[in-house]
Amino acid sequence: MAKPYSVLAGKAVRALARLRGGGSALPGLFVEKIDRDFVAAALAQLPHGVVLISGTNGKTTTTKMVVELLESQGMKVFTNRTGSNFSRGVAAALLGEVDARGRLVADIAVLELDEAHAVHFVHKVPPRYSLLLNVMRDQLDRFGEIDATANMLAEIARATTDTVVVNREDPRLRIVARTIKARVRYFGLHDSLLSSFPNDDSLHGGDTESDDRPAADVVLARLGDTATFSLHGKPVTTPLKLQGVYNVFNAAAALALALAIIGDDVDEPKLIARLADVTPAFGRGEKLVVDGQPCELVLVKNPSGFRLGLKSFPPEGYATMIAINDNYADGRDMSWLWDVDFESLHEGVAEVTGVRGYDMALRLQYDDVPVGHVDTNLTRALANFLAVSAGKPKRIYCTYTAMLALRRELGKHAKVEVIS
Repeated sequence: MAKPYSVLAGKAVRALARLRGGGSALPGLFVEKIDRDFVAAALAQLPHGVVLISGTNGKTTTTKMVVELLESQGMKVFTNRTGSNFSRGVAAALLGEVDARGRLVADIAVLELDEAHAVHFVHKVPPRYSLLLNVMRDQLDRFGEIDATANMLAEIARATTDTVVVNREDPRLRIVARTIKARVRYFGLHDSLLSSFPNDDSLHGGDTESDDRPAADVVLARLGDTATFSLHGKPVTTPLKLQGVYNVFNAAAALALALAIIGDDVDEPKLIARLADVTPAFGRGEKLVVDGQPCELVLVKNPSGFRLGLKSFPPEGYATMIAINDNYADGRDMSWLWDVDFESLHEGVAEVTGVRGYDMALRLQYDDVPVGHVDTNLTRALANFLAVSAGKPKRIYCTYTAMLALRRELGKHAKVEVIS
């Protein structure tokens, strides 16, 4: 159990941070400084242990799905709901859940962690279950080459004590799976859908052929107005509130992990009913209402994510804005924008903004995409976008720090409410 003095001090910092209107990770950073064992001691109380979800794309939405699926089976779940996927974010979330004596009332923890921070985390808190989503070229200025990211995920897998759930369609993760002593389970795609979900090799001209795809517990079999999954060979069809083809594949990952955790006692009808009701996570295809019109926020942070976002959300009938920052949390190297095909936006982008707004506008120019206005100031750009697109549905593609800033600004410009 966590030390009472560290809990009380951390809770005090958390209260002060909330009074000042932010600093969600600051209390976590503080409590880790004064008590290095705080997180490990708090999580050690959980009877079903810790679940760790990592990979390049899809962590936040998949974590939200897994939490809700486990809750549908009667489990009380602790998670880092804010999407702060560094270890200090986990510590900050724990401060909001433990009592004054450091007691955490939950059955299991489901945590999203950035790959680099997860490597350090698992040395202190070995997960019982882990989920490896994918390996893509993302923030190479932080992580180095793509194989370095794969090695980080391999360390997470090797630290896992019970079951590792792996994306069988990622060739690097299939290699990782062969090094794991824990039980391995897979999720995957029907052959007919492989071209819709390119892995990193296929995106960058590598060899996409593979004859070593293992059998998967959960397979995404069909996309359309509904989604069909094969669960241990049994087809299950359900509508989904989640938008975006990538979120449907994330649903297959979440189902595979939930089934691995719950085992034979699963109540499948409740599981599927809850999956059908899951809404997008914070800023990940999240739909807001601004002046009576929908406004969608689509997070983009690497070529595959941006490509799938453009594929998932047809531009017709929507005013489009793109906001690109290059702060640390976004990744400094924005050269990846040249690996994205923007021709689907041929009708034009009304507003381009962010620290790298002019770089983005130049990239659009090379694909003959008309740009209405460029302003690197996010506040002014959003005000202009709302004015010129009044009365129309809106969609904003944005990097992480731009998304946080724009979401705050949307609350100032109009009444903003989350809709499911």
